[in-house]
Amino acid sequence: MSWLWAIIVGLVLGLIAKAIIPGKQQIPLWLTVIFGILGSIVGNSVARGLGVDETRGIDWFRHLFQLIGAVVIVGVGDMLWTSRKGTRERA
Repeated sequence: MSWLWAIIVGLVLGLIAKAIIPGKQQIPLWLTVIFGILGSIVGNSVARGLGVDETRGIDWFRHLFQLIGAVVIVGVGDMLWTSRKGTRERA
């Protein structure tokens, strides 16, 4: 069941990250989910390293770090994807 939650959280974080990043991203949905999962893992690691991964109530800092990780990974991943595919739109 934890894999299902990882996929759901990855999808949600990836889509939120794509909405935050300005412009249109060229990465497909499956890659957005993978990048969202990776962002969640990175955010959890940062929160654990700072000692804010387990708090009473909702772990707002952990969720914030997960979202920041997803935004960074989706942004970098999109740049790598478009440079590899050669589909970057020119303005």
